[in-house]
Amino acid sequence: MSDPPPTDTRPPPKDLWHHVSRNAKARQASSVKKFYKYFMIPGIGQLAGGLPNRYYFPFDTLEAKVASPQRWEPTPNKPIDPPSRDADIVAVAGGNKPPRAASSNIVVPHASSEANPLKKIDLETALQYGQAQGYPPLYTFLRQLTVDHMHPNVPYRGGPEICLTCGNTDGFSKVLQTLTNEWSQEKDWTRDREGLLVEKYCYMNAIQAARPRGLNIVPVEIDDEGMTPEGKGGLRDVLQNWDFKRGKRPHLMYTITTHSMGQNPTSGVLSLKRRKELYAICSEFDVIIVEDDPYWYLQFPSATAKLPGKPKDDPPSPTWKSSGYEFLDSLVPSSLNIDTDGRVIRLDTFSKTVAPGCRLGWITAQPALVERILRVTETSTQQPSGFVQSMIAELVMGPQGSLDSTEKDKQPSAQGWKADGWIRWLEGLRGNYERRMNSMCKILETGTEQVKSGRRNSLSEALAASSISGTDVDDDWSVVEKTAVYSFDWPVGGMFLWLRVHFENHPLASKVDGQRLSQALWVFWTLKPALVLVGPGQMFAPSDEIRDKEAWKYYRLCFAAVDEPDIGPISHRVKEGIHAFWRIKSTKTIDDLIKEAEDDPRVAERASDAQLGNLSGVCL
Repeated sequence: MSDPPPTDTRPPPKDLWHHVSRNAKARQASSVKKFYKYFMIPGIGQLAGGLPNRYYFPFDTLEAKVASPQRWEPTPNKPIDPPSRDADIVAVAGGNKPPRAASSNIVVPHASSEANPLKKIDLETALQYGQAQGYPPLYTFLRQLTVDHMHPNVPYRGGPEICLTCGNTDGFSKVLQTLTNEWSQEKDWTRDREGLLVEKYCYMNAIQAARPRGLNIVPVEIDDEGMTPEGKGGLRDVLQNWDFKRGKRPHLMYTITTHSMGQNPTSGVLSLKRRKELYAICSEFDVIIVEDDPYWYLQFPSATAKLPGKPKDDPPSPTWKSSGYEFLDSLVPSSLNIDTDGRVIRLDTFSKTVAPGCRLGWITAQPALVERILRVTETSTQQPSGFVQSMIAELVMGPQGSLDSTEKDKQPSAQGWKADGWIRWLEGLRGNYERRMNSMCKILETGTEQVKSGRRNSLSEALAASSISGTDVDDDWSVVEKTAVYSFDWPVGGMFLWLRVHFENHPLASKVDGQRLSQALWVFWTLKPALVLVGPGQMFAPSDEIRDKEAWKYYRLCFAAVDEPDIGPISHRVKEGIHAFWRIKSTKTIDDLIKEAEDDPRVAERASDAQLGNLSGVCL
């Protein structure tokens, strides 16, 4: 963390020390890791640290065949119209997939001859004890990518700092430890209880991390973009009218929507205008924003084109710097770019860009906050896996030493994706997920209503039939009745479709409670012929009130996990399953479905898994 150059005239970030937890304030830098900077001195006789001898590591190299960054076809950054239905489905099925680019080998050698520690990628360094900030080569690459390309317009002096994490779940856990004090109902005064602001529907792993710390979980109203700044239940309303009998006014906000993309579960994307409004309120009430943003690169222009009535967004400032990449410039930027106070903490991850099993990500924030998070890291995870860090570093940076072992397989040696290749890889991923989204939406769009047609006697005939004369009138007329069965907005970001089922229009709505209908439909979907598993809305409700009042009306559908050829058939089964459920006219059938879920261990297990957010239950 170097000092900013004297030519940097931006104002410094605000001092947010008053938000740091008692635990984090008390932490000192690791006495052992203070020595690490001396380890790099050439010829130093290192007797201070308890490091295992590098020659005893049982791995001689790490090798992998990796994709070309051009493997997947991008979608346009600014399409005029969504692609046609036929073209979309063919693309998803692989019918017009571009030729698969050849893979190449990457090798992490046991020892590299590279002298620069910021470029040296080898097992001697990667598998040894390291610094909490992260493996130096990967840290350097990610910091430059973050500052120069992802968020080139951070408005405070010196810009942000980063530290590597074991993924966003780990990152958020460390943020909570750094910025919140634990509270116990048995031991502490209510007035000391802290709070966490969240969207009305949100990612429940974050809630489950915060609740054991005794935090008040405070939902904020959302609309089709995400969190609302004004109005009943909006951010200002919640903060301005805070009831201090509940504890302190919340000083921390967790969001996958606010200033980020593809809200989980609703897949809304906030406009720049909305983000500025929310940021201004957070600045006014001294709230720190935690931006959990795994879906930032998954913004879908074709879905945005489906919203012609959407108001035009604020244009960026005339002095706004380009990222250097058209793709990144086309994305709604992170709130880091409007963070004049230094109150935004951003969480990034490789889980959606490489693989969840990497357990690798990074935090971006003002240096003073990152420094406290590093102190937490030093006595917990210490650093992410050296195996993963070295492989990712080799993937994006390329070989730094001799890679003779690549010759044996006669595979081309990877030169490293570099920033250009990494951004191109993200473009291709966005293209694939956008085509999946279009395919699912177009199928579901054909079944939003139940249509009944028939013939009905005219009013004159009905009157004649009841009259004394009994005259026959043969002028029947055709009737078409449409009933809304479900509705949804096209996802403008993320991996999910948020489906609203109109149980109030079900034939049994007057006889069966809506929550029971919702539970019965979920079970009905898991049975043949539908045989699909969706995420029930209750699992994304941060409070009992929201869960019981309206969350049961919604389901989350994930279009990311299933195999490409299955997207169409499964989407049809979702649609046809709802329509078949609408044809149920007996309350006994509903009771039997619910009873089956309670009595059959297999169904009950599926229901339990979905409620708990198990991976088998959150996607189609």
